[in-house]
Amino acid sequence: MNEAQESSTQRELWKITLGELDEKLGVKVLEESATRVVATMPVAGNRQSLGLLHGGAMLALGEAVGSWGAVIHASSMGKVAVGVDVNATHHKSSKDGSVTATSSAIHLGRSLTTHEVVITHNDDGARLCTMRITNFIK
Repeated sequence: MNEAQESSTQRELWKITLGELDEKLGVKVLEESATRVVATMPVAGNRQSLGLLHGGAMLALGEAVGSWGAVIHASSMGKVAVGVDVNATHHKSSKDGSVTATSSAIHLGRSLTTHEVVITHNDDGARLCTMRITNFIK
């Protein structure tokens, strides 16, 4: 098969599989594609010592949804993706309920992807965290 034939062959896209940390955090995937991934996580069980949702738990959730979008995109080329940069701004926190992380593709290239992730509280829709994650396609 030459390169043109291979590129026109439809590749099976990767389906999200929760990792050990995702399971411990209580993550549930609601939507999955290269351009948009949506997942929820409970606050209970993910609090820091002051009783607030742990910023690291939000980062883990955000990195997961952004990376999953990148891996889905990479799988369309028969490749994988690995994170190379993530940054976040915590706007608020929460003590209860659950949160939703929504990853939206900013750039889906042949060697890099960039996704914006917004984490909101499910009760009032308040934005808790804004993130950006860049993944390398290899």
